[in-house]
Amino acid sequence: MRNLILSCLCHLLAAAALAAPPTDLTWAATPGDPRVGTYTSSPWGFNTNSHWIAGPQGTVLVDVQFLPSAATQAVGAAEQATGNKVTDAVVLHVNPDKFNGTPALQARGIRVWTSAEVAAEIPAVHKLRSSWFAERYAPDYPTTEPKPTPFAGAADSVRLAGLDLRIHRFGLACSKAHVVVQFERHLFVGDLVSPGNHAWMELGAIDAWVQVLEKLLALDPLYIHPGRGPTAGKDALSAQIDYLRTVQNLVRAAKPRKTDDEAAIAKVHKQILACYPTHDFEVFLNLGLPEVWNAEVGRSNKR
Repeated sequence: MRNLILSCLCHLLAAAALAAPPTDLTWAATPGDPRVGTYTSSPWGFNTNSHWIAGPQGTVLVDVQFLPSAATQAVGAAEQATGNKVTDAVVLHVNPDKFNGTPALQARGIRVWTSAEVAAEIPAVHKLRSSWFAERYAPDYPTTEPKPTPFAGAADSVRLAGLDLRIHRFGLACSKAHVVVQFERHLFVGDLVSPGNHAWMELGAIDAWVQVLEKLLALDPLYIHPGRGPTAGKDALSAQIDYLRTVQNLVRAAKPRKTDDEAAIAKVHKQILACYPTHDFEVFLNLGLPEVWNAEVGRSNKR
């Protein structure tokens, strides 16, 4: 089944590639705070966001894109918007659309940071994802393993480009390790929140994910800057919790008893689409729903 899902993913990407490439940098400032803005890649790069924060000594980029070419465009957009060079970047979690641009930025002299926990997971994920994507995207795919620099120790704050940023570290959720960057009342959350899109549930870890989102709610943010989808308010955290619980509850209502039950999973899949008919990236649901199902089977068998 996984091979079929990966085949569907490749077909989606091939269709996206037929679209005309963007001729202008696609970026926008955050309404109400022009110090912060967002570059969004083309569909060929999964409509991935990179955000920036303008500081007194440079600009910080948050997440460094799936494709090196898009990483370079994100830097250009940030520098065009802020009038300052990008001096530093932060990788939020262990997905290639968050870390693949690292070597391209480092080659420009930009310091790329992450937590030690995220850095430790990158080699295995990079190896696996390269087997999926490297040939299809060549030469626009990193040929060397991305190696962002870990923050010193277990620091919960850093100073980059003259900005004081809080660093929140989390474990299992949509990836095995996460960083959330807080700048004043802005939270940069990566794929923990994905407004208007199906969630990347590859690990099936719904309960752990919801716990992280509840901790972020307690921070009382004003802005949520996601890895995919538009910048939103605090309600985006609650909406993401509702989405994840809806998926989990529909799976539980189906009373799963065996793993990879394709017919039963397909039925739940239709129910989720009915609940979220306008959500994009159904392919992420195709990949993640079986893992949520299998996790629930394991939970049921332990009782």
